[in-house]
Amino acid sequence: MTLIAKDSGAAPRAAAAPDERGASRPDQDANAGQVARLLIALALITAIFVVAGLGDVLLFIAIVIVIVMLHELGHFATAKWSGMKVTEYFVGFGPRLWSVRRGETEYGVKAIPAGGYVRITGFTVLEDVATEDEPRAYRQQPFWKRIIVGSAGSTMHFIIAFVLALISVFAFGVATDNVHIDALEHWSGVAQTPAQLAGLRAGDTIVSVNGHPLSNVNTVHDIITRSVGHPVTLGVERGGHLRSVVVTPRDGRGVRTSGGLELAPQSDKKPQGFIGINEGNATVSVNPLRAIGDAGTALGQATSEEFSALVHVFSPSGISSLYHQVTNSHDASVAAQHPGTSERPVSLIGAGNIGVQALRQGVQSLLALLIVINIAFALLNMLPLMPFDGGHVVVAVYEWIRTKKGQPYYQADITKLFPYLAPFLAFLAVFAISVIFLDIAHPLHNVFP
Repeated sequence: MTLIAKDSGAAPRAAAAPDERGASRPDQDANAGQVARLLIALALITAIFVVAGLGDVLLFIAIVIVIVMLHELGHFATAKWSGMKVTEYFVGFGPRLWSVRRGETEYGVKAIPAGGYVRITGFTVLEDVATEDEPRAYRQQPFWKRIIVGSAGSTMHFIIAFVLALISVFAFGVATDNVHIDALEHWSGVAQTPAQLAGLRAGDTIVSVNGHPLSNVNTVHDIITRSVGHPVTLGVERGGHLRSVVVTPRDGRGVRTSGGLELAPQSDKKPQGFIGINEGNATVSVNPLRAIGDAGTALGQATSEEFSALVHVFSPSGISSLYHQVTNSHDASVAAQHPGTSERPVSLIGAGNIGVQALRQGVQSLLALLIVINIAFALLNMLPLMPFDGGHVVVAVYEWIRTKKGQPYYQADITKLFPYLAPFLAFLAVFAISVIFLDIAHPLHNVFP
């Protein structure tokens, strides 16, 4: 997702007049050939994924591409609205598969579906711009217009996340502190789990523990975890009736599910209690007015959590954890099998893996994941460093501060930033390669149990 500074400089092609026999024009023939090439490429890609049994992967890739292009649409629309010259709006990179020019802007699709871009004239002081285009260059616009255009991509992500949160609230209701039992687990070599012995069923809702209403969504999990070998009384709602169920958690260290996943690492020093249920939040339906407020609250909470997670990932402890996972296969395997216990960063490859799990889990899980992805994109793009959008915003703020009243607009020499950016970009490259390695060698399992 990028704003590209350099103007393509391409002029609109002159239309060739048809000959006396009404033959098609050369530009029409060329466009028809491009459309055919695009359709063939899409058909081949789809066939390869379907034959390989990766249709859900292709679907998730398509969803991410749509999100990326909505990000670019934010830059595109605000730049057009601001009177800037926008010369290209493309899906993908590399060779053109298809394009069409409307006015001064060329729209199209390129061969490598690794994102997209919008090209705005004069995005930096380094770009050569034709004299007649200079008044419409990004760098010549008022401060407030540059801030709007620079931050429009991240703003679009927050809008997308809010809409998705609103859809989720309307479709599935608002989560309560009660726990819904989505499914019962099966443990390898164990005839009946504690939940099965106690008579719990999928679809039950836990509303209290040891006689006390649940205070938050983690209450049941926390009490079960520390109650190995000790009976726990659960208040359960089933079919509109309340009943009391006594369950005795079992130490999960070394115990594996029927799918081969460890409940808890064998190396853990403290016992961890499990009863064999997959937990979900019980929900209640709300009216449309409250739904808007609840969607906003959910967006704020998710943003806060994602911001904290990003701070942790780039903190000394987060970098140290990533290093140990890259250099120690056991640590990486444990983190992959227990994604809820480690805030391991993921690349687009890892996001694809999680996206497939979400698709298989259901629409609600997919919506939750897409909300997180959009918030992560929004926050990452506003990092105050080049080449992120936030870096361009910081440059605009700096130039505004340096511009004296009544004087020409100050333009910063961004080449002076390059020596400082080089170490950061090198670190970012190593970080990205490390995360991609982990996503390939040790993909996260059971993110949506």
